[in-house]
Amino acid sequence: MTDHVAKVEWSGESPDGGEWRDARIEPYGPLSLDPATSVLHYGQEVFEGLKAYRHQDGSVWLFRPEANAQRFQKSARRLALPELPVDLFVDAVRNLVEKDSRWIPEGEGTSLYLRPFMIATEKFLGVRPTHEALFEVIASPAANYFGTPEPVDIWWARDYARAGEGGTGAAKCGGNYAASLLPQTEAEEKGCKQVIFTDPHRDNAVEELGGMNVFFVFSDGTLVTPELTGTILEGITRTSIIQLAEEQGYRVVERKITVDEWRDGVESGEIAEVFACGTAAVVAPMGRLLWEDGEIPAAKNTNGEVTELLRTQLTGIQTGRVEDRFGWLTRVV
Repeated sequence: MTDHVAKVEWSGESPDGGEWRDARIEPYGPLSLDPATSVLHYGQEVFEGLKAYRHQDGSVWLFRPEANAQRFQKSARRLALPELPVDLFVDAVRNLVEKDSRWIPEGEGTSLYLRPFMIATEKFLGVRPTHEALFEVIASPAANYFGTPEPVDIWWARDYARAGEGGTGAAKCGGNYAASLLPQTEAEEKGCKQVIFTDPHRDNAVEELGGMNVFFVFSDGTLVTPELTGTILEGITRTSIIQLAEEQGYRVVERKITVDEWRDGVESGEIAEVFACGTAAVVAPMGRLLWEDGEIPAAKNTNGEVTELLRTQLTGIQTGRVEDRFGWLTRVV
């Protein structure tokens, strides 16, 4: 972790009121929490993930921090936490990156990973929204998530769900990731690097990986990604991929896509490429889908033209090698 953290505190009688105060940068260190702190008992917690990149001229840029701030507000609303104003979120991230800019690595695929989070800090045992909260940003240098962009085999978690209808699937909160850890461990035991979740009540409709969204590239150039049903996190990278693909002339459709359609599409060649995307990995080609008694082979073009184009364009914008046509970058240093 870097040398410093950014902090802002909140107190109030209800999540839609109260006051944010004492925004500051201070040395990195442990948090001291009373055993009765409500986050430890009721899970009121949300977080974000974004990156700062060093460009070739030495300047430092954030990728779409306002979008992360807006999603952070949505997550907080779902978890009955106060909504941090967008400007406070962005200022905290900017100030920390500026303070610890020497930590930002140089080199292909590297970045400074930023983890903003909010926890309920009231010392209280009782099932109601907290009256006190802490927002904090920590940071750490990061290398390429999967290393080289080789196809990643995926395990189908047929006995587990990441989130349910009416639950917290659209929020970025720790409980969703805790729910994915057991099937993720199972996936690794089977030689897979990621796990995928489906909805058995919608004909095994594909939802998302443990921490990434999914895209299917059809042979006619159409990109299909699962529609947002409330159980899927609306990834910042997912939104960026949709905008990039449409700018490049591809048709993008958000709809239900099932495991059966995935299998049939690969077998017929109609599905030519499959890839996952997220803040950490950016764009990662997907290989086989495996489960206890079956598999879907990798698509014919596992690291194909569309996957490569979108990865090159997106990482190029993030690192300054490609023009930012969308206004996604915010300069810090």
